[in-house]
Amino acid sequence: MTVTEKILARASGKDRVQPGEVGFVSVDKLMMHDVSGPGVIKVLNEWEKKGKKLDHIWDPEKVWIAEDHFVPNADKVSAENIMTLSRWSKRFGVTKHFKYGLGQYGICHTLSHEEALVLPGQVYVAGDSHTNTTGALGAFAAGLGHTDIAYVLMYGEIWLKVPETLLFKITGTKPNYVMAKDIILKIIGDIGTEGANYKTMQFSGDVVERMSMDERLTLTNMTTEAGAKNGIIEPDSVTESYLRERTTAPYSKILGDSDAKFSEIFHYEIDKLEPTVAKPFSPGNTTAARELQQVEVDRVYIGSCTGAKFEDLQAAAKILKGKKVKVRTEVLPAAQSIYLKVVNQGLANIFIEAGALVGPPTCGACCGAHMGVLGEGEICVSTTNRNFPGRMGDVKSKTYLASPLVAAASALRGKITDPRDILE
Repeated sequence: MTVTEKILARASGKDRVQPGEVGFVSVDKLMMHDVSGPGVIKVLNEWEKKGKKLDHIWDPEKVWIAEDHFVPNADKVSAENIMTLSRWSKRFGVTKHFKYGLGQYGICHTLSHEEALVLPGQVYVAGDSHTNTTGALGAFAAGLGHTDIAYVLMYGEIWLKVPETLLFKITGTKPNYVMAKDIILKIIGDIGTEGANYKTMQFSGDVVERMSMDERLTLTNMTTEAGAKNGIIEPDSVTESYLRERTTAPYSKILGDSDAKFSEIFHYEIDKLEPTVAKPFSPGNTTAARELQQVEVDRVYIGSCTGAKFEDLQAAAKILKGKKVKVRTEVLPAAQSIYLKVVNQGLANIFIEAGALVGPPTCGACCGAHMGVLGEGEICVSTTNRNFPGRMGDVKSKTYLASPLVAAASALRGKITDPRDILE
């Protein structure tokens, strides 16, 4: 069995499962945020009207809540959503509630690994499509809708179909101007945004083995954009080291069998991979950054669960140090803990001295909610994960998805720029 199949077998109390098999799976961890949470609560309220009242949730210690999408509160509705969540978590004894502006907080898909809330071998579900991110730790991590999340809160399990697994073997020597974002954009450009529909995207190969956890998380994060049910990387010494810096909690490492069957295997040799950009209006509409060097931009956004981990910001700072940006540039660390490292290690000064804005952890602009949405006709280079029409603001704006290196280089020239043209 593959690692995903073995995790689901354990969680369903079976010795074996196979792709296409359907059954109930016990859940280890569950997350809601300030968009999905109120929706789930609404479902539970509707069930109560029909006689199905939630008196207690299955395990308050396995549930956590993040305030990240509309924070700082964008309007009265978003403020009320935060209050609704706070009342609900207090009522049901959920103590892991990461409140905006109070200690550690940040984007939910960053907190899941930054706080070691999810561990290898676990089944983790959440009310957000980019839950796939956390599969980089060797967990089964998948997004669910409001009704499914409500069901898990009641019963601690969910009905799932075992997905087929696509294996992506990434080998070679990664050039210093290439990041995981370039690799995953290349893959999505090849297989398409429906190329992994309800399948597992598993990553392996010597390049992945040498990757830091921050880079691995970028790979699994964007499996969502290929339609994948989950993305996953088998846990190893990198995983162990990363987690032991954050928790002493025990976990059972699950690895796939040596003779595991994959529905398809893709080989990527990346020695000559170019810095890659996804053009509007799809993450699969990819091309080399140098093919777009005449595209003028109005704004650069370095943020989100995809592109504002600490190493992402280190990469951007390497480009911006001692230089000045030519367009409006915003840098938003993905969590407060990362923000503190950015300040303590001098990166914040580099960004500010370059003329960029350094802002608080939030999903706001990434999902077109607030704090810097795009206007009609504006063009943005962004380290986020989606560039559908209207994703970051006006439906007539345009977003180009890129790595932090490409984004920072583009900020300096005011045009889409290959980082080699700055680094070299």
